[in-house]
Amino acid sequence: MSHLLLDTHALIWFLRGDSELSSTAENLMRDIKSTKFVSIASLWEIAIKVNLHKIQLDFGLEDFETLIVANHFNILPIELAHTLVVGNLPLHHRDPFDRMLIAQAAVENLTIVTRDSHFADYGVPLLW
Repeated sequence: MSHLLLDTHALIWFLRGDSELSSTAENLMRDIKSTKFVSIASLWEIAIKVNLHKIQLDFGLEDFETLIVANHFNILPIELAHTLVVGNLPLHHRDPFDRMLIAQAAVENLTIVTRDSHFADYGVPLLW
């Protein structure tokens, strides 16, 4: 059984049915036996980028809760332990949202579903 943390782009592409998402990632994200997490940091990042018109969604932000529940995803809150790990991460990757996902994956022993090759510099398990 897989324990996955979805990177923001993986979440968006899954919800859009975008062909950019790898078939491996999509199959595991659809697998009812996989435990799938969406970080609150990703939802925060999406809200900011929608507000700045950097991304457009086929649905409203208010629909996220319904979509997350319907797809059997779990919300992963940001905990103190996550922030402490972020503070000690080397600066291979400077995106604060991605750094939080890396810290959460490290603390919670999760595999990150991402296409971002920079994540590999942190030694967390990746899947694409």
